[in-house]
Amino acid sequence: MIRSRKPITPDNALRRLEDLCARSEQCSGEARKKLYNWGIQAKDTEQIISSLIERRFIDDRRYCRAFVRDKLMFSHWGKRKIKLSLIQKRIDRNIIDFELEQIDIDTYTDILKRIVLAKARTIKDADTYEGRTRLFRFAASRGFEPDLISKLIRDMAKNVK
Repeated sequence: MIRSRKPITPDNALRRLEDLCARSEQCSGEARKKLYNWGIQAKDTEQIISSLIERRFIDDRRYCRAFVRDKLMFSHWGKRKIKLSLIQKRIDRNIIDFELEQIDIDTYTDILKRIVLAKARTIKDADTYEGRTRLFRFAASRGFEPDLISKLIRDMAKNVK
């Protein structure tokens, strides 16, 4: 026998989202998705989202800033991967671009250098064409820009010789 879920009222949905937002940072796109999954009507969804934004439970700029910092520092993602993830979460592109511009370039290149060097230690022939290609693909899959990766790999190759 299939159980049907008890429908959630808009007031209960608002309280659940307030509780969730108080515990962790959420963006408006994630909140909308949750409300949709809970079966809340579109009109009520917009009222709930507006209420949460007005009372600062949800702030997409604050969410974006935290997301960029966390993914860069802890997950070691590049700007391209971070940007695509934020676009999927329906964050405004102007907010995304602004927050990505705030990344310190020295910190960013240092993170890229550390992950490439760590990967190079796991590759048997990192100084060959195939090894450098593997390093490039690895860094590109992490979302770093191709020109920055190429420059780093060229500089590493010069230091080896």
